[in-house]
Amino acid sequence: MKKILLISTGGTIASMPSSDGLVPQIDSKKLLEYLNFTKLNFKIDTINLFNVDSTDMQPEHWLRIKDEIKNNYNKYDGFVITHGTDTMAYTASALSYLIQNSKKPIVLTGAQKSIDMDITDAKNNLLNSLIYASKEKSSGITIVFNGKVIAGTRARKERTKSFDAFTSINFPFLAIIQDEKVYRYITDRNNEKEVKFFDNLNTNVFVLKLIPSLTPKILDEIFKNYDAIIIESYGVGGIPKIIETKLKELVQTYNNEKIIIMTTQVPQEGSDIGVYEVGKRISSISYLEAHDMTIESTVTKIMWILGNFDFKFTEIENEFYRKINYDMIFNEK
Repeated sequence: MKKILLISTGGTIASMPSSDGLVPQIDSKKLLEYLNFTKLNFKIDTINLFNVDSTDMQPEHWLRIKDEIKNNYNKYDGFVITHGTDTMAYTASALSYLIQNSKKPIVLTGAQKSIDMDITDAKNNLLNSLIYASKEKSSGITIVFNGKVIAGTRARKERTKSFDAFTSINFPFLAIIQDEKVYRYITDRNNEKEVKFFDNLNTNVFVLKLIPSLTPKILDEIFKNYDAIIIESYGVGGIPKIIETKLKELVQTYNNEKIIIMTTQVPQEGSDIGVYEVGKRISSISYLEAHDMTIESTVTKIMWILGNFDFKFTEIENEFYRKINYDMIFNEK
């Protein structure tokens, strides 16, 4: 019989009403009491790691989740993490880099309505996640939500209230779950390597979203305080002349010690900086391009790289363009 570890971290799925609004209060054992397990053939143990709204989820929480899985990895066949929906995509991406080559499934799920409510998606999401985690062919970090299985680096919350809250950005769903059965679309995971856990993150990462009124003076403070700057450009990669001039100046001032990553604020289809002159403007500086990666995976991947590798552009570039848990289709190397 498979053994699954359910790790609760809070979120809407575990929330109860209070005078100040919904607050996470329900522990993992109580979550299970809402489900019917008469037909299931796996054993479940539970851990209450913490109980926070995912708005308050920070990188130190990601590391605590990673540590809990690392400490219990050899004791269980799969893991399910209940989590708030608002930052679940960031946590799933972070865990994809902190826990690599896992032959065992590590599933994140949550809900748009508390499991205590009469009308809720929580029961279905939790049940589907436990079923998926118990299957022999399941592996790696995923989000299971509304019957869809999404690679941990590809998820994005696109709806604030609907049960169909998450989609997979620029990549197919790995599987769907209907009537407690898993129908897989992608099964080509490479599980030959041993699982590897990483213990460090460099969180000095800033995301700059371009808007037409943006002035270049903000770049001085960003370069002063952060090691990596992710620029959400227009379209496939346009950057205004006024920003480009200041960017080049600061790259020289800091002697290329800051990592510049170009991406797009358009969710679908990714960036392609070299198409237009407004993108080619920055060709004289060294930069990375996120292409079809989500902003969540771009942020957490560079945090992982800067936290675990030498600060040399060539090494950072090699790791950034290495495909991990389906995080990019494009591969320059």
